[in-house]
Amino acid sequence: MIRVAKLTDYAIVLLAHLARGGRTLTAQELARRSSVPMPTVSKLCKELSRAGLVVSHRGRHGGYGLARSADRITVAEIVEALEGPIALTECGQGAQACELEATCVAKAGWDPVSRAIHGALSNLPLSAIAPLGGPAAPAGGLVTLGAHAS
Repeated sequence: MIRVAKLTDYAIVLLAHLARGGRTLTAQELARRSSVPMPTVSKLCKELSRAGLVVSHRGRHGGYGLARSADRITVAEIVEALEGPIALTECGQGAQACELEATCVAKAGWDPVSRAIHGALSNLPLSAIAPLGGPAAPAGGLVTLGAHAS
């Protein structure tokens, strides 16, 4: 099964709340609105800030806000910020981690699949996950990622 890690899923939820909130939210507000535990919210906000996806505001009216509008932040950026390069196999990440890589006949077949997934996520803005004034995701919680989805 191909899926994002739980922390990446939580990060998308937090970013969706920031997108829909339309203002700076404290970590406590994000935890309360999202039901993500406070320590996890703090950790993710720091990582998202390091990645340039959120900005941190200090002071009395401080908190976190999106670094760019939700339509200019892609799901690919979020996934890569928390999980690294998007690839289905180790060899697709450019690392020489697989002992079979030198003789592997399947590597070339995985490359277009990884590129297609990366392309789909690069074309999926945060605003599609958290539309303003609407539910956080379409009915059933699924987002269509391609022409062949029904």
